[in-house]
Amino acid sequence: MSWLKRIFWIFLVCGLLGVAGIAGLYFWVAPSLPDVTSLKTVQLQTPMRIYSADGKLISQFGEKRRIPVRYDDVPSQLVNAILATEDARFFEHKGVDPIGVIRAAVVLITTGRKAQGASTITMQVARNFFLTREKTYIRKVKEIFLALKIEQLLTKEQILELYLNRSFLGNRAYGVGAAAQVYYGKEVGELDLAQMAMIAGLPQAPSAANPIRNPERAMKRRNVVLSRMLEVGAISQEEFELARLEPVSARYHGAEIELSAPYVAEMARDFMVQRYGEEEAYTGGYKVYTTITSEAQTMARQAVKENLYAYDRRHGYRGPIASLWQMPEPNAQPGAETDPARAVAPAEDPTWTREQMLERLASVTPVEDLEPAVVTGVEEKQAWVFTRDGQHRLIPWEGLNWAREFISDTRQGPAINSAGEVLSRGDLIWVRQVEESLMLAQVPEVSSALVAMRPDNGAIQALVGGYDFRNNQYNRVTQAKRQLGSNIKPFIYSAALEHGYTLATLVNNAPINQWDRSQGTAWRPKNSPDVYTGPTRVRKGLGQSVNVMAVRTLRHVGIDGAIDQLVKFGFNRDDLPRNESLALGSAVATPMEVVRGFATFANGGFKVDPYVIERVDSALDQVLYQAQPRLACDECLKALAQPSQPEENSLAAVCPIPQEQLAPIILSPQVAFLIKDTLRSVVWGGGDWSQGTGWNGTAWRAAQLIKRRDIGGKTGTTNESRDTWFSGFGPGIVATAWVGFDDHSRELGRTAWDNYGPRGQITGAESGAKTAGPAWNQFMYHYLQGVPSESRTPPEGVVTARIDLATGKLSRRNDYSSMFEYFIAGTEPTEYAESQQSEQPVFEQETEELF
Repeated sequence: MSWLKRIFWIFLVCGLLGVAGIAGLYFWVAPSLPDVTSLKTVQLQTPMRIYSADGKLISQFGEKRRIPVRYDDVPSQLVNAILATEDARFFEHKGVDPIGVIRAAVVLITTGRKAQGASTITMQVARNFFLTREKTYIRKVKEIFLALKIEQLLTKEQILELYLNRSFLGNRAYGVGAAAQVYYGKEVGELDLAQMAMIAGLPQAPSAANPIRNPERAMKRRNVVLSRMLEVGAISQEEFELARLEPVSARYHGAEIELSAPYVAEMARDFMVQRYGEEEAYTGGYKVYTTITSEAQTMARQAVKENLYAYDRRHGYRGPIASLWQMPEPNAQPGAETDPARAVAPAEDPTWTREQMLERLASVTPVEDLEPAVVTGVEEKQAWVFTRDGQHRLIPWEGLNWAREFISDTRQGPAINSAGEVLSRGDLIWVRQVEESLMLAQVPEVSSALVAMRPDNGAIQALVGGYDFRNNQYNRVTQAKRQLGSNIKPFIYSAALEHGYTLATLVNNAPINQWDRSQGTAWRPKNSPDVYTGPTRVRKGLGQSVNVMAVRTLRHVGIDGAIDQLVKFGFNRDDLPRNESLALGSAVATPMEVVRGFATFANGGFKVDPYVIERVDSALDQVLYQAQPRLACDECLKALAQPSQPEENSLAAVCPIPQEQLAPIILSPQVAFLIKDTLRSVVWGGGDWSQGTGWNGTAWRAAQLIKRRDIGGKTGTTNESRDTWFSGFGPGIVATAWVGFDDHSRELGRTAWDNYGPRGQITGAESGAKTAGPAWNQFMYHYLQGVPSESRTPPEGVVTARIDLATGKLSRRNDYSSMFEYFIAGTEPTEYAESQQSEQPVFEQETEELF
């Protein structure tokens, strides 16, 4: 008995000493333990995601890929796989597993190794949120105490949810939601058993067991997980065998980008960093919704690309990326050059194996929709290429015959007669898919931008800041200040309409020779074409972009008056030269500034501010920011048009929009309507072609493609064709397109052929109508499909009168020598034409405006 008593007292003392030691240890480390109550309100570091207005993912920013999931949304088998591998008694212990601790202690005493099995899921949560991963005894003690506290604070499900979302699983993926997307491109609920087991095996070795980098080791780890699931009864023997035999199907999946709008994404990123700071913006899980619509953005991006490819084709082929080998051509199969169906892919070159070609092609990063390819065979009217997917494909003659030699921006070689003049075996080239066949291509050197917005509130609907964001992040919509050319003329004429001009006012279309004493030279602005028709009506002068008429109009307004007018539209005063070249577009502006200016004509006189961020939501879908754009209002315009009522009272009484949300009115609705209607003439021209008095506007191509009477716009070309523009409107939309080289000194040049010209004639220099216009035309053509026509209803205070085309005075005739014209009430002519003379005929011709 005495022996038993001694043993009892020894155990009792040891127990008391152990309790005292644990208590002492707790009080020693307690001051350094973090407050675990923060877990109740923890915000996981989740990347910022950028969306279109219709919910398409544009981009995401943040070092950590995380897609938070709720415990109830995680498949039970994935939970079983995690528990079987990491903590089989998770739902039984209180944060610390005594069995696991004893096992780890035995291993440590007998082998001297620190076992991993002692860490429960709760302890791992404690470590992941509050501690480092250093393997020290004091860290382990802290981990245990924190785990006990966490178990008192949270339910088992809450703890497991934190673990599932916090664990690092390789490839920047944090949590099972991100891992499912990164490795399999799926939601967690779409994973099969083998994929769940693969993810469940990653927490202990996210690099070593990575299924992308180490598929063999990952498979072994996955099968260990499946074995543990079988042992605990989570799966049957049959399920185990089927899953164990599945191959490793993991591959890297980037963010599921659904809409290409990288320049918009960068604008959103900059907005968020300015608002919240870089660290918070990238980790706060914010959801940024832009004003971009996916359909409009896709249309704009395709229009820009197709237009740049067309420019490139006009100016010739600059040659292959590289020449990999040179071999004599094998004998072509008879008839293959005329019958592609009889063509046979050439044998692979003996000096380059299939694997070598694939390796070389894999080293070339695709650019937009251009893919690298190796020429493996050249015949008379076609060529064979080997592509990145390991296939031999045919480029038909229709995909090659454009490739006359590029000599310079202004010179191209003669048209080619055979494929061998352009390509040789071993050439590394660019190709792109066009409908059902391949076309020879090249990366454009020329740049472009297109921006489209709603004129009633400034919401950007589409924005393309360049051809390839990955290679050049320069956003030409917001950053490129380029000379405007004739895009400036509607603003100059709007000032003239406020200073006594009407659309029937005659301005002398005659040469200008102005002596400049300071320079000792004469300034002689020229029309393009260099034709002068004498006194010409304002509508026709703007419609045909007559340069000397714009200069004389500027003289009528005065340079100061013109600059003040441009500033009202939002242009920067410092960018406006104080000389008469202003009338021809020597001022510089960004496409965003230009589209805002044209929106005023489209919306009836309001100045709206472009914006691209509609709202910002928190990770919990709470609205943190909502745009409050200033709006244009038709009802307000009607009230404003009543001269008998005080302006302020009429607006307040009739306008449904709160005054603080109403956009400022910078142009009378009457002047805005007259300019808008004249911009329709830029597209549709005027006169009577059957009587020889018809004339084309500079944007006649838009009329040919879009075939709507409710569109209007203005072309613009600068000196030596360094910048080309097209800006205009349709129902509910206004857009600006620009094309030029980022290098200001480089000209867009001339072309020896033009597939856009009327009747296929040679047209020479690039211009706003030919170079920027097609992008605008294509975008607007697709955007306006299904959009109802807009009525041509003048506002109050606008009247019509029949005028004589030659003199601008009233006419009593109703034939081709006259037309109805719009006037602001009180400005219509009062005299009748003395003699009915027809306007001088202007036959169909290419009109290009050059500064």
